[in-house]
Amino acid sequence: MQSEKLIQTLIEQTRQIINQIENLKTFDLTTLTWKENNTSWSILECLEHLNLYGDYYLPQIENNITHATSNCDIEFKSGVLGNYFAKSMLPKEKLNKMKTFKDKNPLNAKLDKKVIEKCLDQQIKLLNLLNLSRNVSLNKVKIQTSISSLIKLKLGDTFQFIINHILRHLKQIDTILVKIKNDYIHKLNLTSSF
Repeated sequence: MQSEKLIQTLIEQTRQIINQIENLKTFDLTTLTWKENNTSWSILECLEHLNLYGDYYLPQIENNITHATSNCDIEFKSGVLGNYFAKSMLPKEKLNKMKTFKDKNPLNAKLDKKVIEKCLDQQIKLLNLLNLSRNVSLNKVKIQTSISSLIKLKLGDTFQFIINHILRHLKQIDTILVKIKNDYIHKLNLTSSF
């Protein structure tokens, strides 16, 4: 795939992500912290999970782009591992459960609407990094994964992985919102039957 085409696609996806997160600011704290059960995440916990990953990846990406000596490539060729990781994060019709690393699990954290602002700030940072990446090789710049310092992915694959991960959790948030609505309707029906 052409490097410029990939960057443009990822920028467009990030803009859509920003709009979706921006819309979450309209909800009250009760909605944002609603949980189906004790082990499920609330909307804010989903966003905080993304923030924790952003805290890990974004500074590293910025540092590696800033210090890169390679020029941009016309073509980006996804690595085997990077392609696998990026595709594994793609949202599916029925989201498969994935185990979260303990340091990236915000379950039962005390959160407020600042989580949304931080998430938006990180998406704007991501947009800026995507624009900066036009000047470096998406193939040669490598980013250390959060799984192991021994596993490094191409910058292009890392961007795809991060954005697919965000899209995955935004789909999870959409599912939570549907459950909140159904829960509300169910409670209304119970009260109206008395």
